[in-house]
Amino acid sequence: TLDSKIDTTKSDIIKIIDLEDKLKEDIEKLINLKQEIMEVIRAVPNIEYQTLLEKRYLCFNTWEQISVDMNYSIQHIHRMHSSALKEIVVPS
Repeated sequence: TLDSKIDTTKSDIIKIIDLEDKLKEDIEKLINLKQEIMEVIRAVPNIEYQTLLEKRYLCFNTWEQISVDMNYSIQHIHRMHSSALKEIVVPS
């Protein structure tokens, strides 16, 4: 019947609106998380370490791409990464 089709359509619209709201919340959480990550990375005193961390954790570059971009061997990039992680101060 027409009434049942209208009810189904209303229900579907409500589900879509709820999903859109949830998606907006998730996007906002991701934006805030990215901002927090950027702040942590920028607090690292060594600029090269910052660059490496940004490429890895914000740009999602592979280790190989980072080594090419920064003109270091992959082994050196891994050593730098280890050192960079030791300089990170986690906010309380």
